[in-house]
Amino acid sequence: MLQTLKNAWKTKEIRGKILFTLFILLLYRLGAVIPVPFVNAQGFSNSFSGTILDYMNTLSGGTLGTATLFALGVSPYINASIIIQLLAVVFPKLGEMAKDDKEKMNFITRIMTVGLAIVTAIGYAFLLNNYGLLVVEKPNFFHYFVLVSCYCAGAALVMWLAEKINESGIGNGISIILFANIIASFPQQAAEIWNTVFTANGFSWVGLVVSLAVVAGLIGLLLLIVWMSDAERRIPIQYAKRVVGRKMYGGQNTNLPIKVNMSGVMPIIFANSIVAVPATIAQMFFSGKTNWFTKFINNWFNYNTVPYLLVFFVLLIAFAYFYVAISFDPVEVSNNIKNNGGAIPGIRSGRPTVDFIRKILGRITLVGALLVAVVACAPMIAGIIMHWCNFTSITAMAFGGSSLMIVVGVAIETVRELEAQLSLRNYKGFLD
Repeated sequence: MLQTLKNAWKTKEIRGKILFTLFILLLYRLGAVIPVPFVNAQGFSNSFSGTILDYMNTLSGGTLGTATLFALGVSPYINASIIIQLLAVVFPKLGEMAKDDKEKMNFITRIMTVGLAIVTAIGYAFLLNNYGLLVVEKPNFFHYFVLVSCYCAGAALVMWLAEKINESGIGNGISIILFANIIASFPQQAAEIWNTVFTANGFSWVGLVVSLAVVAGLIGLLLLIVWMSDAERRIPIQYAKRVVGRKMYGGQNTNLPIKVNMSGVMPIIFANSIVAVPATIAQMFFSGKTNWFTKFINNWFNYNTVPYLLVFFVLLIAFAYFYVAISFDPVEVSNNIKNNGGAIPGIRSGRPTVDFIRKILGRITLVGALLVAVVACAPMIAGIIMHWCNFTSITAMAFGGSSLMIVVGVAIETVRELEAQLSLRNYKGFLD
């Protein structure tokens, strides 16, 4: 990886793209601290604990908790992309458009991003008012219009910056911005670990041991994520020989790679969004109130409880199977193999090949889902144990596994993109 970055920096054109990407990220971080009129969000992020807002705040680089211009971050664009991807599976015409007309699909994604940004901004403005963070005593339509317009403009600017990275930078614009947002939250997490070691009463040996265990666990998860990103199951495929004119084609052996973690981080995002809904509802509508619902959330269904962990684990497995089912079609893969004159050794073409691929896919999906569950649930288990021991819990651990998985995935994908660009520029072709 370091050698790839070194070679990329030596190449003038790629170095220019890297510098342009860094410039765009600088603009994004500047926009992340621009305040919005009528809002004083001091201490707002402290009320996110255990809700989906905590996870969204991490993905936005802390801007959601400070209610600045880029408070919505990349969430509207990511949600729009996921919805369009799901709709392309449900509606065949939209699926054909996704394959044939990328520009039109990008336009539809932008329109949906704006729509989701408007809906999210309206809810966010009312949330700020419910928490008493607006500096006006009785906000009217004008105040809400200004807030919604600012946050929608911020979401549109984030989308534009990401597309500029795609056009003139190193690519993967949204992923790069998401990567930068999560990296920006690392100093705060490091401060939490520091405060665990050095408590108000001075140095704590117990805190030091716990903090070292947390760091060792994160390193172990990092190694697991890197291994999981490249792990795959290869199904051998043999192509029959065929004679065209006086030449013979085919006869080679190849394989069909099926990645262990085909669904990536999507199951974690979906599961986090669903399992945190009750705590989010309690935080938004029953903040400061005590009733049976808030008592249930505080005692039995926050990220420091076993029921929360079990539901999260089940949803992870379910969403992993769901995402693989909509993104990988064994029937289409079997038809492509058959049309190209290939076959899996020992398996007949047609229905037997489909059943064989589906069987292998089911096993691989289960293994990948369990590995993703380990990455996502291990920090939560550590947080539950710390909570049981009445020890200061590191709240960032609740979403540490998923954040680390996103960071590693984006880093690996960016390095592969740089390697591809280097290979393209170093290829001499037939003219030499």
